[in-house]
Amino acid sequence: MNEAMKVWFLSSEVEPFAKTGGLADVAGSLPRALHGFGVDVRVGLPYYRSIRDQNIFATQIVAGLEVPLGDLVLPCKVQETQTKEGIRVYLFEREDLFDRPHLYGNAEGDYYDNLERFSFFCRGAILFAKRIGFSFDVVHCHDWQTGLVPAYIKSIYRNDPFFSNTASVFTIHNIGYQGLFPGAKLDTCGIPSWEFHPDGIEYWGNISLLKAGLVYSDLITTVSPTYSEEIQTPEFGLGMEGVLKKRAQDLRGILNGADYSVWDPARDPHIVSPYQPETMEGKKKNKFALIEEMGLKPLFKVQPVLGMISRLSSQKGCDLLVEILDELVKLDVGLVILGSGEEKYESMLVDLSQRHRGSMAVRIGFDDPLAHRIVAGADMLLVPSMYEPCGLTQMYALRYGTVPVVRATGGLDDTIVEFDPVENKGNGFKFGPYEAKPFLTAIRRAIDVFKDGEPWQRLMQNGMKEDFSWDRAAREYLELYESVLTRKREGGKRESQSAF
Repeated sequence: MNEAMKVWFLSSEVEPFAKTGGLADVAGSLPRALHGFGVDVRVGLPYYRSIRDQNIFATQIVAGLEVPLGDLVLPCKVQETQTKEGIRVYLFEREDLFDRPHLYGNAEGDYYDNLERFSFFCRGAILFAKRIGFSFDVVHCHDWQTGLVPAYIKSIYRNDPFFSNTASVFTIHNIGYQGLFPGAKLDTCGIPSWEFHPDGIEYWGNISLLKAGLVYSDLITTVSPTYSEEIQTPEFGLGMEGVLKKRAQDLRGILNGADYSVWDPARDPHIVSPYQPETMEGKKKNKFALIEEMGLKPLFKVQPVLGMISRLSSQKGCDLLVEILDELVKLDVGLVILGSGEEKYESMLVDLSQRHRGSMAVRIGFDDPLAHRIVAGADMLLVPSMYEPCGLTQMYALRYGTVPVVRATGGLDDTIVEFDPVENKGNGFKFGPYEAKPFLTAIRRAIDVFKDGEPWQRLMQNGMKEDFSWDRAAREYLELYESVLTRKREGGKRESQSAF
């Protein structure tokens, strides 16, 4: 069945075309893995200005796709390009909606017309597939920006034969982003008024595009098994826990994968010396180079160097880090931080780095090559997130022999096992309560093992042997696609039989 399966893969960002975060990494990597298993997977996303600026070769294949938007019908152009693997990528072009400096908003906040922008994309993606005759088996939608797709299929296109055998899968990457808009704008997105109720698209008087995906999709996934459990609780569900509990039988957690074609110390072009488990001398050379590049004291060549690559926000545990920083520096460890985010954390960390010059270095901004050099050169990676749907940096760190110290939440809890030096099992260190003291205690445990020498080498080797490749995740998604299609067909048969 895999060879014949057709998957329409929709996301608001896809690496390498457009990216603001981990969603783009998933939307770039998973289709490649599915394509490797013979799936006819095609990817759709808006044609942003940032894509145009890359001068990607694309061919216009549709010039006047008519897309309803409120009382209007707007023409849409569709460009086609391909990935290096030959996956077809369709770019939905509408200058007034997508030709902007940023994907979702600017420093002042979200764009005021994001409902219009992503309603247009969702409706256009459905109509385009019908226009070119791409009768997909599964439409796989990601986050709130694509949440209207399952809602359209279950409402206004409910009786359209073209979609009668289509199954929809909706993936939550972060339930904190819910796509909330005023209920008065229901007509704008084209969902019938009878769907505006607590069991439908309505959310406390508003429209929630995330909730649309949760309610109307045939199956829901999250990006780790633990996160799928967490979001059914008030602590992590952020108001959506009731909706998710109702659909618990249709909720699955599939751990994201790591793209080892990009994150592999044996062939990483961004690091000074390649290495692999059998030849670890390169790890030391990368550490020395990182110390020199970031201006740390030479003494850290024999002392632990800690790295953190993160969005600088409370969700990522920056408040915990700031609270323990003075004590951390007293432990004779070096600290390198790369990231951007909330201004207060950017300012605090820069100030602290000046106070602890030589022991701590901070770079504000996004610098992918430097991220690779930190992962390769640090001894430990800190990921103290308040919550973390999946997390990828800890997976990258393991492959590079860099030991993660993480909070036991979401995908961090699923991927990191506390190291036991007696049994030689485990790949990192974890702490439970979201508090500064347990975080510091976990770092102290890591430092103790580092000083012990041989157990640390075993710990590094354990991490480097882990396999979090996308092939594993893709197999799970294929099984899921097949199960939801089987359920869809059986349900259709029962409906057909009951009609006679």
